[in-house]
Amino acid sequence: MAMENLKLPDGPLSGLVASAVEYMVDAGQRSVLFLDIMRRRGDQYREHVAQTAPHVLQYAAELITDGRTLDEPVNYALVRIVPPKDVEIDMKRRPFVVVDPRAGHGPGIGGFKADSEIGVAMNAGHPCYFIGFLPEPMPGQTIERIARAEAKFIETVISRHPDADGKPCVIGNCQAGWAVMILASLRPELFGPLIIAGAPLAYWAGVHGKYPMRYSGGLLGGSWLTALTSDLGAGKFDGAWLVQNFENQNPSNTLWTKQYNVYSKVDTEAERYLDFERWWGGHVNLNAEEIQFIVDELFIGNNLAAGRIEMSDGQKVDLRNIRSPIVVFCSKGDNVTPPQQALDWILDCYADVNEIRAYGQTIVYTVHESIGHLGIFVSGGVAKKEHAEFSSNIDLIDVLPPGLYEATFEARGDETINADLAAGQWVMRCEARTLDDIRAMGGNSPEDERRFAAAKRISELNLAAYQKFVQPWVKRMVTPQMADLARNMHPLRLQYEAFSSQNPWMSGIKSAADRIEDNRRPASKDNPFLAFQEQMSKQIVHALDSWRDAQEALSETMFLNVYGSPVLQAAVGIDPNSVPSRLREMSPEHRALLEARIAELKSHIGQGGLREAALRALLYVGSARGMVDERSIEALRQVRRDHGVRMTLSEFKLLVREQFFMLLLDRDGALAAIPKLLPDDMSQRRAAFAAMREVLSASEDVTGERANRLERVAGLFGLDGEGESTSNVAPFDSKARAS
Repeated sequence: MAMENLKLPDGPLSGLVASAVEYMVDAGQRSVLFLDIMRRRGDQYREHVAQTAPHVLQYAAELITDGRTLDEPVNYALVRIVPPKDVEIDMKRRPFVVVDPRAGHGPGIGGFKADSEIGVAMNAGHPCYFIGFLPEPMPGQTIERIARAEAKFIETVISRHPDADGKPCVIGNCQAGWAVMILASLRPELFGPLIIAGAPLAYWAGVHGKYPMRYSGGLLGGSWLTALTSDLGAGKFDGAWLVQNFENQNPSNTLWTKQYNVYSKVDTEAERYLDFERWWGGHVNLNAEEIQFIVDELFIGNNLAAGRIEMSDGQKVDLRNIRSPIVVFCSKGDNVTPPQQALDWILDCYADVNEIRAYGQTIVYTVHESIGHLGIFVSGGVAKKEHAEFSSNIDLIDVLPPGLYEATFEARGDETINADLAAGQWVMRCEARTLDDIRAMGGNSPEDERRFAAAKRISELNLAAYQKFVQPWVKRMVTPQMADLARNMHPLRLQYEAFSSQNPWMSGIKSAADRIEDNRRPASKDNPFLAFQEQMSKQIVHALDSWRDAQEALSETMFLNVYGSPVLQAAVGIDPNSVPSRLREMSPEHRALLEARIAELKSHIGQGGLREAALRALLYVGSARGMVDERSIEALRQVRRDHGVRMTLSEFKLLVREQFFMLLLDRDGALAAIPKLLPDDMSQRRAAFAAMREVLSASEDVTGERANRLERVAGLFGLDGEGESTSNVAPFDSKARAS
């Protein structure tokens, strides 16, 4: 009997059989198409790693400086991003420089999508540059040499934009974040605002029950294993091991979800998956000296925030030397760089917010509720929101008075006051915070600090023993050919090679996939076997997550108990009863400079004119709110622009800071001096006061304490009862002031 004449009896059983047949056809087709995607992934990998300068940038780029040609050659390069034809760039706006993380993967992730850091910066009108790298390090390359090369790159960007209204905004993603912070502390004059996305800066920080990656160094006995891996690589460390560390943090995604998502949505997910895998599989190498510095000084030593890193010329890395605003992106959903590791360096460097101000620093942070590590600088959702808002409002950040702020975002809607003053779909506010707000996120106890200090000492002892007794033998045995073979046999590389077209078992997959695409028969969405498949997938994810949770709990317990042993701590020279303090005291030299600056500012309180008086009054009234809204800054911009104020952004920033510090040092004296700074012309005073009201009311009505302060300012301006008056005379107009 022919199959087409076979009829099943009507009823529930026939429907179930039909659904089963439909599902089996669909599942079989999906299996072949999935294997073909794996084949394409393998071929893509082989093609990618064969390139001299592989990357995943989605924009055309023009090479500006090849780091291999420098006096101290490095495998880094500076390129200019060529804007798409439909994007207009304003050459007077500050350039953006994106520095890519060299954490085992290849370059380009900052420009991976149109809604990337580069994309949103260009859409805001900024020229963009990119600092990336090649797969192989140059001989003798070190972290310090890379820092000097990146300084030259940024000098080049500055020289190409002499008319820019501000120094470059530099974005450091992940591992590039700490590299940028180190360079900015050594060469603070080169930088405009810094955006540090998902970057670890306080490496021991965290809370119990989460973020087990910080225990890895102690559980492995320290950095001797890093040295061994580099020696087995003939002086090079294979970045695939770093990538594997990331993958081990989420085994359910690594072993199941990532591939299952492609299999279950095989008709729509191929291109997105292949695009990401092009970057994820582009492993790069580091010199042994580079990775040893990273592990010893940063991840196990935790020396960055402590100020214990010293360059070859004797200059110490002190994050308090940074003079540019620092914007920190982090997320509670990031298990690689949790908020504590991104922010607790502030607690290491400063006693309180006044000390932040004493160093002239502006620090802005924003904490996402759920996005993962890569999503901080890859996700289109985050890029459209946080990155887009900061790119559009980077000048707001640059003129913020020194202090600590949290950036918050409110969706712009029909009820938003003066919505036209907001740059994007969100209204950004910078709300004043204290160090207690960071402490409230949780952190280490003194007992935890002693544990990590003990792990650091054990690492130093084990590394010294390895270097003395084992390393010479390993170096003699390993040849470059052996090292290359070991890298090629790494499991992460083999998974790409195994499914490429070089595998003869995959030869028939492409033709089979082509035939299936011409006769694709996906199962209906209500097929019960699809629902069963989804349920099985959830069970697998749950099992892998449970296994991960158990492993992490065991790891934490082992670390806390081993390194919490008073006997072990005493044996390595740590007092088990001590109360470690990470906070560094202000140096006598800086204190002397600070006292001299305070005296200078106090002596200038009575100097200036209408511009200084109006800005001082504006800061006094606005500070009662405890936040700065982008609409208020845009209103101030319009006042300055409409009336032809001839001040650069850097001049305006200096003026804001001077007036802010005068109010901070002697508020009553600074306010009492305002009448002496005002012109006799009452129309100019009324114009200045009207402009202040306009700026202050840009985001909300002036009420409460702000209204009380504004009334006091009206009296200082001699405008009692005339506060509502307006005028077309510019409050900061240099011609009006001169008259």
